[in-house]
Formats: sequence, C-alpha cells, structure tokens
Amino acid sequence: MNRRSALKNLTMSLGYAVATPTIFNMLASCHAEVESWTPLFLSPEEKHMVTHLADIILPTSDTPGALDVNIPQFLDLMYHDIEKKENQELFRKGAAIFAQKFNMPVLDLNKDDFEKSLSSYFNISDEDTENILKDQKLPLAKVKNDHIENYSLYKFLLSVKYYTLFGYFSSEKVGKEVLVYDPIPGSYQSCISIDEATGGRAWSL
Repeated sequence: MNRRSALKNLTMSLGYAVATPTIFNMLASCHAEVESWTPLFLSPEEKHMVTHLADIILPTSDTPGALDVNIPQFLDLMYHDIEKKENQELFRKGAAIFAQKFNMPVLDLNKDDFEKSLSSYFNISDEDTENILKDQKLPLAKVKNDHIENYSLYKFLLSVKYYTLFGYFSSEKVGKEVLVYDPIPGSYQSCISIDEATGGRAWSL
C-alpha cells in the first residue's frame, strides 16, 4: 500500500474522531517551529527521537508531513498535560531502552539511523507481531518479567505512532488542506458515493 492510499484509509477511519475541547486548545497552541521550541515533558534526547520518528511515520511529500503540523510539540503537551503518571513513566522507560540499543549518543543519530532501527522492530514475523500486540493489551502488572523490556520499548514506539496520527489528522492544516473542508455547507445531497462527493476523502470536522 502506498502512502497516499494509507493516508486515504486513515482519514476515512479517523476523520470522524471527536477530540475534547482541551485537546483542541492544545492543538491550537502547537505553532512553534520544530527546532526552536522548548519541551515541557520531553528531555532533549526524547525530543530528538520523537522528532525523527514522527518524520519517518509521516514525511512531507505532496501533502504536509508530521513536522509541518508540529507533532513533536503536540506529543510533548499530551504527555505533560493529559497522560497519567503511569504512562509517563512507561514512555520514559521505553525511550531509554530504545536509546540504549544504538550504543552511541542519541543526539548524534540521524533520520537514517532511526529508520534502520524501526525497520528491525517492525519487520518481524506475524507470530512475533501477534505476541507483541497481546502483551500491549495487558496492564504492566500482568506482563511477564522477561517481557517487560520489550513491552516498554514497543509501548514507547506505538505511543509515538498513535500521537503522530492522532495529532496529524486533528490538526487545522490537515483539516483544511488534506481532508475535505467546507466551513459553510451548501445544499444537502443524499444517495451519492463518497468518491463523487469528496474524491474519496473524509470530511473535516
């Protein structure tokens, strides 16, 4: 599946998601440039990792990328203002495990380094994928001791992916430029396909 098809499917599944007023306020506040902002929750190393991972998950192409809508700032605010302490600790633990795998300072790593690492964690067998996802559904207290490191690592990576997609499809820029945006709806037309109405794209709410 190419990136355009993936985006189309994601917009169709996520376009109707309703965020709380608090989250919309947070999205509205994410206007700082990627390189100049100071995180409230993320350490410098975590900021470096999240920035590159978000750029790998949704790079800029003919549509805006994750960094164009300030996803690292969004994730930082979510973990600072919204996430529970337990999830904050899991995020930090998983980020530390991810960083240790490189055997070199995180701030010296570039996008290619992160891309190779991500490939090794997600290009795995169906059986391994199923086992990892089963563990991810468990609370930390029920995870086997010899699985906790892997559990924390994937909890971090999947959290970055989740907030990258959630922030991206909830952003004003994507709502107006990627999804179908009509601030003043016109006449009601029933019984027409979504392809005819919007070119296959979901509506922006």
